[in-house]
Amino acid sequence: MAATKSKSKAAAKKAKKAKPASKKAASKPKAAKKAGAKAQPTKAAKAPKAKAPKEVLDFGGFPAGSVTRHEVTLCLSCIYKLFTNQLGLAPRTAYNEIRRYAPTVGELTAREPQRPFFKPSEEKNPRCPYCDAPKRWHARLSVYRVEGGKASDAARRALVKKLPTKDEQFLITEEKKTARQVFFEWLERLGQTLDFEEDAAWMPAAARAYLERREPQSDWAAAFEGARAVRRSQRLEEGWERDGSRLFLAPALYNDVLLVQYLVSRSHRHGGRTFEGRLTLPDLVGRMRRGGHLDAQGITDRDRFDVLEQLVEHLTGGDSPARLHFITDRRDLLDKVKDAYTRHAA
Repeated sequence: MAATKSKSKAAAKKAKKAKPASKKAASKPKAAKKAGAKAQPTKAAKAPKAKAPKEVLDFGGFPAGSVTRHEVTLCLSCIYKLFTNQLGLAPRTAYNEIRRYAPTVGELTAREPQRPFFKPSEEKNPRCPYCDAPKRWHARLSVYRVEGGKASDAARRALVKKLPTKDEQFLITEEKKTARQVFFEWLERLGQTLDFEEDAAWMPAAARAYLERREPQSDWAAAFEGARAVRRSQRLEEGWERDGSRLFLAPALYNDVLLVQYLVSRSHRHGGRTFEGRLTLPDLVGRMRRGGHLDAQGITDRDRFDVLEQLVEHLTGGDSPARLHFITDRRDLLDKVKDAYTRHAA
């Protein structure tokens, strides 16, 4: 009996010693689970973020000055009221009509937009000037004007091939004009961006804009960087050069810049403002005659108006044919009209 009791006591002691070991073993899976639970968020945090889709309208490969952008705002509330209230169309029909709407270049580029178009506002919460609709009813339409030519045609064709065709997100149109018309349209838009009263830097800006248009292969941004003066070179026959803070242009190039400055500013006040000061037409013609610019262009007329006409002919290309290509971006319109239909249908 005594032997049996001693054996049972020994077994009990062994069992007690074994219990802590089982607890340690049981605790290991829990620790492993906790470690796994903590490790999961770190893996998720290291996961790469989704990249934003690349903008398809990339004009980086186009020559400087060959692309201009015009933006206008379209009020969808005005259109819906016209279709549903006045024409009696169902909301779904109005929605389909607006989705198919292809605005003309004239509507999008008018100096004074007509209803339902209006100029973009810098306000944080703009309202429609016609019906007072809030921002959620406003669709942005952008039209890009690309001048045709050897320098831009290849880049334009490559861009158009990449544009998505679904739902006609982009409209491609073309216009035939003369080189003179294209130039004066460009000149008018340039004048709208210049501040003739307050901005003393408008003359270098006008000169750079013309030079970028005339010689897009040159790095005019670097040429004008830090330049404090633009001068007529006495030794260059063509091209340009930098000398410290001064930019020197060959005589023919410099005279063309003066003519552009005269044309873009002459309607502002009497005469035109140029690098050579304020010039009337007789002043401009006399300066170019004395400098040999008229002889170089083969202009022998004495009448100053005839001389100006021939100078402009040389500068613009005259009646030679030219093409303008327009890319209209309708993506914002398609997105906003869908929201507008949802509100009306509700």
